[in-house]
Amino acid sequence: MKEQFTRTAMLLGEDGVERLERARVAVFGIGGVGGYVAEALARSGVGHFLLVDSDRVALSNLNRQIIATLETVGQYKTQAMKERILSINPDAQVETRECFFLPENAEEFDFTGLDYVVDAVDTVTAKLELILRARRFGVPVISSMGAGNKLDASRLEVADIYQTSVCPLARVMRRELKARGVDRLKVVYSREEARKPAAPAPQASDGDSRPVSGAAALSAGGSFPVSGAAALSAGGSFPASGAAAPSGGEAGASGPEREAPAPGRRAVPGSVVFVPAAAGLILAGEVVKDLCGI
Repeated sequence: MKEQFTRTAMLLGEDGVERLERARVAVFGIGGVGGYVAEALARSGVGHFLLVDSDRVALSNLNRQIIATLETVGQYKTQAMKERILSINPDAQVETRECFFLPENAEEFDFTGLDYVVDAVDTVTAKLELILRARRFGVPVISSMGAGNKLDASRLEVADIYQTSVCPLARVMRRELKARGVDRLKVVYSREEARKPAAPAPQASDGDSRPVSGAAALSAGGSFPVSGAAALSAGGSFPASGAAAPSGGEAGASGPEREAPAPGRRAVPGSVVFVPAAAGLILAGEVVKDLCGI
């Protein structure tokens, strides 16, 4: 066993460390939440990664994303994360995909060799497809709910999606998963009410290359605009672009008096490092414990 994992073995046992070394974990979304998931999994000894994200590191990521430094601005987030993982564990195997996961390209992803899927993506369309596909192939999956417009990391909880409350994204996911026959899903969500932003949202793409329409914003009170709600009727889905969905990582935050962004822009929530980071660490902890049978 490598010396760097000896203290991990004191809690997980040598067998647990070996299980993690053999495990192949896919992290979809390498942002404020997903970046900390991948970091913690690498430090825990996970040996095989699939990292999926279409974005590049932007200056606006510096306040919270673990991959974001002045040196990595402009890099694909997946590549920046791969470099971090290999700097921690040079023996890790890291595959990257610089794309946005959607129903249109879902067939390009092989789930058969995965041991765990982490959903840290930021549209309902992608989340639903990812969860359904993981279940179809019998791969355990854990999903992140909204972490933006929140300041109290202590309000984060692990729960089944049907036991969640407060979080508007979780409410939408409950309805849509029920309509698709999904009876359970482990999630990390916050019981903190979303805060009203103290300053206007910046008009920046945040390094995002995806086309997104103004429908992405949640209206005041945390409900979807009529167009988004209609698209999410039972058995339905959002348009292929994922435009009408809120984000599941940070942009999934809803809050009072949020306005829809201009066409081609995401709804931008306020975010600080400690809430998405804490959510990512909790997600990683659940993955590690499940893989080790704890």
